[in-house]
Amino acid sequence: MTDTSTDQRAGGVRPHLAGRRPPVVPAAFDLLDTARRDIAEAMTTTVPTQRYAAAHLAALRTAAAVLAVRTRPSATKRPRNVWVLLPQVAPELTEWSAFFASGAGKRAAAEAGLTRAVLPREADDLLRDAQTFLALVETTLGLAHQAVLPHLASLAHRAS
Repeated sequence: MTDTSTDQRAGGVRPHLAGRRPPVVPAAFDLLDTARRDIAEAMTTTVPTQRYAAAHLAALRTAAAVLAVRTRPSATKRPRNVWVLLPQVAPELTEWSAFFASGAGKRAAAEAGLTRAVLPREADDLLRDAQTFLALVETTLGLAHQAVLPHLASLAHRAS
């Protein structure tokens, strides 16, 4: 039996068989790979604003990977907010979506160079949350999850 009840949501969610996951498209793999690099970057920087921005960007790319799997491209070319669309196509990620959406302004301030915009503890907490979100999404999409490790070259550079 085909479940088409979600076909109308978010500009065309792919109908899929009940209980089966849609296939993971190449764009989703690319987004998840880039999110993993963002997390590795966040792990290696000591600057809280950079750590926060990289971790938030990793979460954004992780959410975009879910959209790449569960939606079709829209005929309209208008920008769409990932944090608004995510709960429509993945209701199980609604709380995560609200959480990361609430940090978008802080990320913008961090990217603008406002050094007092982010406390070190906030950056550390967001990094852990982005790692957890990545693991959850990979599992949700039926992919194996492996913890992100910082790049050795980045660690060597940081130590010098």
